[in-house]
Amino acid sequence: MAWSFSSRFSFRLLPRLASRLPLRLPQTRGGRIALALAVVYLVWGSTYLAVHVALGSFPPLLMSGLRNLCAGLGLLVFALRRQPVWPTLLEIRNAGVVGTMLVGMSSGMLAYGMRTVSTGTTAVMVATVPLFVTVIAAVAGRKVARLEWFAVALGLLGIAILSHGDASSGSAGGSLAILCGALFWAGGAFLAGRLKLPADLFVSTALQIGLGGVVATLVAWISGERMLDLHVLPVLAFLYLMLVGSMVAYVAYGYLIQNTSPIIASSCMYVNPVVAVALGALLLGEPVTRSTVIATGVILASVGLSFWFDFRRRDA
Repeated sequence: MAWSFSSRFSFRLLPRLASRLPLRLPQTRGGRIALALAVVYLVWGSTYLAVHVALGSFPPLLMSGLRNLCAGLGLLVFALRRQPVWPTLLEIRNAGVVGTMLVGMSSGMLAYGMRTVSTGTTAVMVATVPLFVTVIAAVAGRKVARLEWFAVALGLLGIAILSHGDASSGSAGGSLAILCGALFWAGGAFLAGRLKLPADLFVSTALQIGLGGVVATLVAWISGERMLDLHVLPVLAFLYLMLVGSMVAYVAYGYLIQNTSPIIASSCMYVNPVVAVALGALLLGEPVTRSTVIATGVILASVGLSFWFDFRRRDA
């Protein structure tokens, strides 16, 4: 399974930007993987809180659409400055399909569900993505080792412990929407490795995010969603989601997809609930229970096992 972003995009382009900033990116593959993991762990773990805040001024699907549409346009500006080869209509269509699933429907369903489901519980439910990814890969013919299944099961055990210790309530409809969002994400990532996408990875990235945002925005408008009264904090949260949650984090995730296994790349879905719960405790005063502490240890053990198996398989 592959993703339209890759190391040629994210770590050949980023040094040009970093050269203008007081920042030096890691020169080794291991260092870059560590940086990418840190980005997706921390940034996507914090987006649940950002979405919760942004919903104060933005309806869910419209927020997802506008966030990704603006991010896609920003990336496209950079792409056009590089004078790339323009993709064919088929490649544009495929990018739109993948983008609709990944950044349109997935983000939209999550935002919709979070109207009635807490941020921590949402992050817990999204952690089913690695299971969906593994099942889809197995159905498609990829050989999944027993240790990979064990790592997935261990991670889900940690999620179950964390979910059991969460006393917050949410509607059945909201929970179903969140699970659909997780399934859309896994399916979109799978299609990204099967469909013919634009050869220029920067253009491909911009088209996926942008077209996915266009579809989500149109659906939101047709369904009757309209902007609410704008407030400072929701607007700042929206800008964070657009600039950091979409543009930066998707680049890091794409690098992981290209340079590690699907289990490693999807491990962020296990760590994100821990980050979300931690931010809730620090910023919202939510209590940290014994179940949270135990679940954190189990989840980190699952991620560590995934790393060890991935490196062992590459050295074999």
